[in-house]
Amino acid sequence: MPNNISNALTVIASNAVKEALAELVPGFAKASGHAVTVIWGGTLDISKRIRDGEVVDIVILGADRIDDFIRQGRLTAGSRVDIACSGIGVAVQAGARRPDISSAAALKASLLAASSIVLSSGPSSVYLAGLFQRMGIADAIRSKTIQIGPGLPVGKAVANGEGEIGFTQVSELLSADGIDYVGPLPADVQHVTMFSAGIHAAAPAPDAAKALIGFLTGPQAAAVIRHSGMEPA
Repeated sequence: MPNNISNALTVIASNAVKEALAELVPGFAKASGHAVTVIWGGTLDISKRIRDGEVVDIVILGADRIDDFIRQGRLTAGSRVDIACSGIGVAVQAGARRPDISSAAALKASLLAASSIVLSSGPSSVYLAGLFQRMGIADAIRSKTIQIGPGLPVGKAVANGEGEIGFTQVSELLSADGIDYVGPLPADVQHVTMFSAGIHAAAPAPDAAKALIGFLTGPQAAAVIRHSGMEPA
């Protein structure tokens, strides 16, 4: 990798990959000499910033968003690289009774019995809205479902007592304080989101961006990604 600090990099990335990248990026910066600034956010906020014309080197979001931005010409054609995938997890406030999520039927019963349910504004909430419809409980739980604002952490909301049960990416829950991680959704209703990187069409340092993406998908990154609750792509 080039030893040239003039090629500073800016990355804007989903909170879902924060735990892994916070550990990996400093190693890349030290080895390469590239200074790296990472801006964290929720899917909706990041998408708006890119649509509004913000220029960065790398965007990391769900694969469908990356593909959309490539089609729009905002990200470089052919630049999508899959980084890691994450399932949806469930959490409660630390010390609270843990709901039964051992099966789809148990999850349905736990949702109906819950006093309040917290969802993110990211990819998991889109999927869960459809799941609740398929389960036939969307109307029954609508009044007690709280969707927090873009970029806000579900874990913090649950820790603060804003909801009894919280749902978001496993990687975001494992690093949260004040909660107990109950586990992932049952396998037959689980949904896995692929988080991918794309290089901005106007990236100031595209070569350095490619080097960082290569580092994040290299063998040295796999263990860190798994430890964060995700799986390498």
